[in-house]
Amino acid sequence: MTKTLLSFGHGYSARALSRILLPQDWRVIGTTRSDDKAPRLMKEGIEPRIWPGADMIPALNAATHLLISAAPGDAGDPVLAELQDEIAKRSDQFEWVGYLSTTGVYGDHQGDWVDENTPLTPATKRGIARVEAEAAWAAIPGLPLHIFRLAGIYGPGRGPFSKVRNGTARRIIKEGQVFSRTHVADIARVLAASISRPNPGAAYNVCDNDPAPPQDVIAYAAELLGLPVPEAVDFETAEMSPMARSFYAESKKVRNDRIKDELGVALLYPDYKSGLKALLAQEIGA
Repeated sequence: MTKTLLSFGHGYSARALSRILLPQDWRVIGTTRSDDKAPRLMKEGIEPRIWPGADMIPALNAATHLLISAAPGDAGDPVLAELQDEIAKRSDQFEWVGYLSTTGVYGDHQGDWVDENTPLTPATKRGIARVEAEAAWAAIPGLPLHIFRLAGIYGPGRGPFSKVRNGTARRIIKEGQVFSRTHVADIARVLAASISRPNPGAAYNVCDNDPAPPQDVIAYAAELLGLPVPEAVDFETAEMSPMARSFYAESKKVRNDRIKDELGVALLYPDYKSGLKALLAQEIGA
């Protein structure tokens, strides 16, 4: 029987997973809100659905696996808002359901370590919405749910090099600030490993081994490019968007032992230095 992944909000991370599954003869149906993105998905071998809008019942009937990347909004999780009853009716049909959440659910820990057993104490509106969405998905009886709490995502097209090159990068300095991050290719490997080893009810932190201050990442990117290290700017006086500033409301180091011990994942990019080196090599090669 053909494995069929129905991917709601088929974006950056889901597309990386598709590049693993499609060569294994999976069928992948992916939703997008934009007519303009549908041709790109088709070119990648994805069957696009413009949603909200499309009738998703035929896709749900075909799905053996679900992946939820769509972010919650003011009205909660958009997939559950429209399709919760239909998904619940098919809970026995799905072999695996993955929900992409965020390490923001842990809130601020002033630079200390967190793991999957750390209480969820989000400090931002986005983090609170994610905790509520996780709980709403987990409340569906019999659903083989797996939660993936993603750290800051980078990868092709999402790295610091363009800002360093054009002179807009800044090293924002906030005492004690540290972030975890993950390369999109490692997200895809974790998801694929979980699909191969389902453990309904499990939550996984998805990040590399090396939490680091954000200014160190920018400085290393400049070093790789052979360009001057961008100026240091104090967080308190820096001009930042409310969204950017909100990221600095939380500081923590995220443990990733579970993806290695339970899923057997060997990270391609275990730290930001190896990830950035590979990313630059790929950019130059392209």
